[in-house]
Amino acid sequence: MLDLQFIRENPDIVRAAIKNKNKEEVDLDRIVALGDERKKVAGDITEINRQRGVAQAARDAEAGKRLKDELKAAEEKYQEVERELVSLMVKIPNIPSADTPVGPDESANQVVRQWGDKPQFSFEPKAHWDLGRELGLIDNEKAAEVSGARFTYLKGDLALMQFALIQLAMSVLTSRETLKSIIEKAGLAVSDKPFVPVVVPVMMRPQVMNRMARLEPREERYVFDDDTVLVGSAEHTLGPLHMDEVISEDRLPIRYAGYSTAFRREAGAAGKDTRGILRQHQFDKIEIESFTRPEDGYAEQDLFVAVQEHLMQMLKLPYQVMIISTGDMGGPDQRQFDIETWMPGQNTYRETQTSDYMGGYQARRLNSRIKRADGTTEPVHMNDATAFAIGRTLIAIMENYQEADGTIAVPEALRPYMGGREKLEKVSI
Repeated sequence: MLDLQFIRENPDIVRAAIKNKNKEEVDLDRIVALGDERKKVAGDITEINRQRGVAQAARDAEAGKRLKDELKAAEEKYQEVERELVSLMVKIPNIPSADTPVGPDESANQVVRQWGDKPQFSFEPKAHWDLGRELGLIDNEKAAEVSGARFTYLKGDLALMQFALIQLAMSVLTSRETLKSIIEKAGLAVSDKPFVPVVVPVMMRPQVMNRMARLEPREERYVFDDDTVLVGSAEHTLGPLHMDEVISEDRLPIRYAGYSTAFRREAGAAGKDTRGILRQHQFDKIEIESFTRPEDGYAEQDLFVAVQEHLMQMLKLPYQVMIISTGDMGGPDQRQFDIETWMPGQNTYRETQTSDYMGGYQARRLNSRIKRADGTTEPVHMNDATAFAIGRTLIAIMENYQEADGTIAVPEALRPYMGGREKLEKVSI
């Protein structure tokens, strides 16, 4: 959520963000008027309470009763104005960064850089769904009978590789020495403070998800009768870790690495990516989240992207970094980068990681604040990113590391976490 004073002072910037992000138009004049009304009613409440104190001191029961009724009416009015004001303000998207490309959709996204050589094969490379079926590593058919479409079983060495990816990511994220090396290579001036590993809850209250600005689109969420929601990412429950808290400036940055299973309905994806495991209702991810001073927010996101690139380079997977346009980025995002990894079996790049810098947008809704050394407070700035979307990383490994005999080599970086295995073996049951 944006600051009301910022909206009041920069209506043209806010209107441009609404337009460029293809979001619902909001009456900014109404928002400003409601802000003024809220301020007036708050003043009325203060004055009524003062008068009640005078009446109480004078033992004026009649005046006390009248003022009590006036206070009740004023407080009800304040709540009414507050509800309407917040309902309008939460519809306003975040202001994109100056370097965000302006465009209507993904066609305006721009390649920032590319890394790695696409593998050259002496044979026609297969897609992961064929490789997985032939080696018995992926079983979508039985999963469809048991759970429905867009679920799967991962079996054998592919299941072991999932846990190897988790271990690899955590070994990087929790190592001050490794982070220091990544920071120096990227030429960044940021802290080398490690990430704290977290296994997060996968269910949350919808009102908290709404404060994270992640409840919508609601049709993507699994909502239960008791009004709890399954998370669509570990960052959904990492972000509220400091909800309604004031954080001392000297504690920042605070960084977390969260692992979770995630759930999405994939509404509107009928007939899209139905083969394999690219687009599932249930999937696993390692997300990173941080809380920083506002002046450190952009550099922190640059670190997140550098970490993502380091992990992909460890796996020797060719990729490209994209900066996402206004029309394709999320409403709460101030700046967004995606990493797209080459998938030779599909002859295209596919998104495997994303990095979202929110500025103070989420923190203002979460009431997560910094206490500066001079005693002042302001919203903390927040970043989140995908370290590994595990299913999509498995896809990239399968397709890039396939061999002529139908087997799949194991990246060297993962072998220590897989008992030294050099290839994914066919499942034999």
